[in-house]
Amino acid sequence: MDSGECSNSTPSSSSPPAAGVWARLVPADSAYPEVAVAEDDAVVCSLVAPAAGGEELAWCEIRRGGDASSATIRNLSSDAIIVDGRVIQQEVVDIKPGSEIVPGPQKEGHLAYTFDVTAAKDHNENNVKIVLDIDNAKCSICLNLWHDVVTVAPCFHNFCAISWKNHFLHNIEEAILKAFSSLQRSDEEIALLESYASVKSNIVLGNQKNQSRKRPLPRPSDESNDAELPCPQCGTEFAGFRCNPGAAHLQCNGCGGMMPARPSTSIQQKCLGCDGAFCGAYWYSQGVNSRHRGLICNPETFRMISQHHISRLPDTLHGGNPVEKDITERCIQQSGKTLQAVISEWIAKFDNKELDRSRLQLNNVDAVTSRTYLCNHCYNKFVDFLLYWFRVSTPRNLLPPDAASRDNCWYGFMCRTQHHRPDHARKLNHVCRPTRTSPNLPDLLLRPVLQQ
Repeated sequence: MDSGECSNSTPSSSSPPAAGVWARLVPADSAYPEVAVAEDDAVVCSLVAPAAGGEELAWCEIRRGGDASSATIRNLSSDAIIVDGRVIQQEVVDIKPGSEIVPGPQKEGHLAYTFDVTAAKDHNENNVKIVLDIDNAKCSICLNLWHDVVTVAPCFHNFCAISWKNHFLHNIEEAILKAFSSLQRSDEEIALLESYASVKSNIVLGNQKNQSRKRPLPRPSDESNDAELPCPQCGTEFAGFRCNPGAAHLQCNGCGGMMPARPSTSIQQKCLGCDGAFCGAYWYSQGVNSRHRGLICNPETFRMISQHHISRLPDTLHGGNPVEKDITERCIQQSGKTLQAVISEWIAKFDNKELDRSRLQLNNVDAVTSRTYLCNHCYNKFVDFLLYWFRVSTPRNLLPPDAASRDNCWYGFMCRTQHHRPDHARKLNHVCRPTRTSPNLPDLLLRPVLQQ
């Protein structure tokens, strides 16, 4: 057997895949079968000296990542392996479909494999390809996986509801629950969700020209009840307040529901970063939840910066450059701190006005503090801003070796090539100031990293 062959990799007919198989290693030599990776058996072994009994030695461990199309690999052998051209010793690295894995320190004499995810794909009866994307299969209101999905037009957002089922989305919901059983709700939680469901129609349509995409106030009718009033406080007093007839209301940018406009109250109703209205904090302060009215945001969608918690890097970090995102993640790991601890440390620097705020892509930047209320979208922008300064202030000798040797791109974070040329994104550092730009570039983009 050639060095680097996996267990059960002798040329033969392929055996049926094991239960729980979610990925595979496809050999470069088609004479050898694929190697299945199962949920309950993540360790891949090699055979050594088969003529002497075929001792199995652990080669690597492959685990599913945070989404359906990502994974991590850890070298378990006594020698180095190669992953996507990088020599890996004992560390854990990310892999994705298409990653090349060589079970040795050089390609010569070893059988190369290509990583592929099999459980992330499924097809319906009409052979329509379905990708099980958990992040895009969550209700915009409760932030959990859909339960009896409804789609609202013209925005086509998807929400939990019982009265009408979108069967295509329902099939995706069931496929995700089958692949990720940990997301399954209990019978009690499902019964509670069904008791909350109050959507009377699956689609809200209108025929008027230039119709606003915002949901209009419902028209009064002879059979009107509390559920048809603009907001819960129009029909019932909560926290000592009840809306006057004709009172002004704000429409929530998150759920589309209504809340009374109360600029004199101390309760925040608008995100300072985008000036959009969000109802989660207001209704939480009034003691109103989804049992009183279906369209109400989760309080976690709109909180003070200091109350937000983060456990993973935003996908938009460093302009969506995955190479720089990976380097930042490794810098945080090398620091020995959690992501939340790093963010908290840089929030303190932000409050102390140690940072130049010109790159913060939010409204009212001079008024933002750790006690400012931001929606989740604006909070991700804020985290992106903080981690930019975290990276540019990290000494070169503390960067991972493959990042420390790179030169800065002339166009820095404004480089457009980094988004469509992976080789350019890997070769040059883009978490830096532009040094060659259009003469019309504002001077504020060229300011020093930290204010003195």
